[in-house]
Amino acid sequence: MPDITFQLNGQQTTVSYEKGMHFLELLREQCGITSAKDGCAPQGYCGCCKIMVDGRPTLSCLRRPEQMEGRDVVTLEGVPEDKIQVLSDAFVQDGGVQCGFCTPGIVMRAASLLDGKPDRDKIAKGLAGHLCRCTGYARIVDAVQSATEAWQSGEPVAHRPRRPDFFGEEHGLTRSSKNGSRHGIGGSSPRYRGHDHAIGHKPYVADMTVDGMLHAAVVLSEHPRAKVLAIDPAPALAMPGVERVITAEDVPGERWVGLIVRDWPIFVASGEITRCVGDVLALVVADSQFHARQAAAEVAVRYEVLEPVSDPFAALATGAPKIHSKGNLLDTCSFARGDVDAALASAAHVIEETFSTQRIEHAFLEPEACLAKPENDGFILYSQTQGVHDDQNQIAPVLGITPENLHVELVTNGGAFGGKEDLSVQAQTAVAAYVLGRPVRTVLSRDESVRMHPKRHPITMAYTVGADAEGHLTAVRARMVGDTGAYASVGMKVLERAAGHSCGPYRVPNVDVEAKTVYTNNPPCGAMRGFGANQASFAIEGILDMLADRLGIDGYDIRERNILAPGDAFATGQRMTGSCGIRQSLEAVRDVYKQARSAADRHVGIGCGIKNTGIGNGMDDSGRLLIRVLAGSQLEILTGYTEMGQGLFTILPQVVHEETGLEPEIMTCRTAADPRVLCGMTTASRATALLTAAGQRAALQLAADLKSSSLETLVGREYLGEYICDFTTKPGADTDEPKTHMTFSYATQVVIVGEDGKLEKVVAAHDVGRAINPLSCAGQIEGSLHMGLGYALSEDLPCTDGRPDSLMLRDLGILKAKDTPELEVILVEVPDEVGGYGSKGVGEIGLVPTAGAVAGALYAYDGIRRTRLPMTDAPAAAASVPKSRR
Repeated sequence: MPDITFQLNGQQTTVSYEKGMHFLELLREQCGITSAKDGCAPQGYCGCCKIMVDGRPTLSCLRRPEQMEGRDVVTLEGVPEDKIQVLSDAFVQDGGVQCGFCTPGIVMRAASLLDGKPDRDKIAKGLAGHLCRCTGYARIVDAVQSATEAWQSGEPVAHRPRRPDFFGEEHGLTRSSKNGSRHGIGGSSPRYRGHDHAIGHKPYVADMTVDGMLHAAVVLSEHPRAKVLAIDPAPALAMPGVERVITAEDVPGERWVGLIVRDWPIFVASGEITRCVGDVLALVVADSQFHARQAAAEVAVRYEVLEPVSDPFAALATGAPKIHSKGNLLDTCSFARGDVDAALASAAHVIEETFSTQRIEHAFLEPEACLAKPENDGFILYSQTQGVHDDQNQIAPVLGITPENLHVELVTNGGAFGGKEDLSVQAQTAVAAYVLGRPVRTVLSRDESVRMHPKRHPITMAYTVGADAEGHLTAVRARMVGDTGAYASVGMKVLERAAGHSCGPYRVPNVDVEAKTVYTNNPPCGAMRGFGANQASFAIEGILDMLADRLGIDGYDIRERNILAPGDAFATGQRMTGSCGIRQSLEAVRDVYKQARSAADRHVGIGCGIKNTGIGNGMDDSGRLLIRVLAGSQLEILTGYTEMGQGLFTILPQVVHEETGLEPEIMTCRTAADPRVLCGMTTASRATALLTAAGQRAALQLAADLKSSSLETLVGREYLGEYICDFTTKPGADTDEPKTHMTFSYATQVVIVGEDGKLEKVVAAHDVGRAINPLSCAGQIEGSLHMGLGYALSEDLPCTDGRPDSLMLRDLGILKAKDTPELEVILVEVPDEVGGYGSKGVGEIGLVPTAGAVAGALYAYDGIRRTRLPMTDAPAAAASVPKSRR
């Protein structure tokens, strides 16, 4: 192998490399550098691998090793400590860190901006080479601006965010708990391990190594529908460093997995038919990641190619090829109340329209990864899953062992948004470790990630809506068809949620809804932020705007006439309680909307949203948390829910501090598949609402003991908190008072478009119940808004005959920092009866009303009524729609 010599963080370094490597692989595999992350290599688009080369910011995945001979290379590990301190302080104080995977690359870029002028536009343009899927960029720009000011002044970073005005008054950091501390409930306590995230010291699965570890790479199907005639591993086995090629024949137990329906094979065997281009045929295990991936490309597979079923309506037609033995209709959710036919017949206004939404790629910055390790009589699985117990329950049968012999431990999760609920490579990696008796780590490339994990559902929604002469809604009939792709995932629940949210946050006395979930040979679709509610919202918000036009009134007034109030029935029949805060969120933006509407050079749209907190629909929502007292006056907080950037591990110490007065600095947080903290999947915006309640119960027990004992005398004690909501009913259940969800959150958003048709500002008023951590809460909403704007305008994953048209991040249409408008968040607090300390979910509601509000603003601008997403024809979308889709 050839060598190169270069300066790495001030040290002359000579390293061997192999032909075909990019420089990021050399840094990570040969030099042990982990601050530079692999988010999309070798696409060179996400910015996670940013380094400095001869003083210039450079994407290391786009450089070949031989190009680096004699160069001066600086990674984040080599940035001077004083700069690192200023940058990490700023990112933590301003809320610029969430999942943290993209942050080291952004901090590396920010280090090169510290001597410039702290102008927001220049900073945003300077971040053009970086993606962040969590924050919406505004607080990253804040952080760079704060760091630049501090660096140039020589003063420390101010201990308050640049924009603390979340509640309409300057108290974002000074809202105090009963202990009078910002570390308690209602205070913006700094992000848990935020400094480590910012500078790349918090390891992800792809950064982990253990003694004797092997590396694995997947072999995926080349065709969405084909019979596999033969899998020949011989060419791969002849490659350097290859240990084994694992196939279906090597699985010691069950081969089929799934969160609800076990219809997904971890390996497709010879003689079976593939269902999508993400199907795994084999796993190649080698002595390095580079060798494993090179060899995986050499596995020879013979196919009999079959015509794919790629349209859900064609899949439902008589005679369509069956994707699964039971047929292509996975599920139908339907319910009705009142007399829709009579209400439509007597309605003064009837509006009929069909809306359609697109398939969306989550594009979390950390590709899926897993490390499986034999341990004693079982295995340890290090995962970035959204559900450690679900991983355990699915993978143990694959290995033919009991769940007790498979321990699943969460490693830092680099973003998920629902896309890491299903298994990706965990089961295959565990099989390899089982067969070889050695630790095995698998890390997906970005191309593989896009092919494998479930997406947001494309849904076609046909609405017929009636209203009286004053514009009060009297009836909604909705028929929905969702393309769930090759496997069930949680598709039937997404369509169930879309049906349940079909009327939005509006009072409708007569409802008739049917939603069908359909298998195709397209990539699977499952959970994604919003989970069907945002698709339905786009439709009902469009209907409200059409009705307002007919009546000659504005978007605010039509919504004010129809919004839910306490005692009113949601679409499913559930009665709203006193914590229904939709009116408060609407009134919070009234002046903004009315003033923008009256301005000659502004065009405005408005949308209201409702989103369930908790799974509900007859299933139990549980939160469990265990506080352990450790030696050295330390606490460990153990739970089954995942920290994935939403701030859960920041909030849990706040709960303990609130009830005990103990400082967060003595607390560590961990997620593992311990049966005592069984929580289920981290989904449905429920973790904070449930765990704050469970955590309070555990912390109160500890507080009681602290009244008579010191922490040092309590070493070994454990305090379990449990909070269970098991009172919900299924949609359409035969009951006088259905309660389909444990609670809801509410929002109203205003979108303002300028004279040029481009977005200028989004104002989002959100009823969060109680803002446990206002900075984190606002950051979640801003990230949701950014994702919602992309959903409305430019994001798409188009497929042709079951294949994604592109696997490139640059073709997904994700908004960059310079293209993201000003985002203003107003936190409204109408305390909830169910969530801990009155909290409601915030992780998803942020994008529920966004597309409808954008569509309304664009209609005000050009008079075009848009009923299909994304709205790529709008001037506001021009900068973000990739060239391949223009």
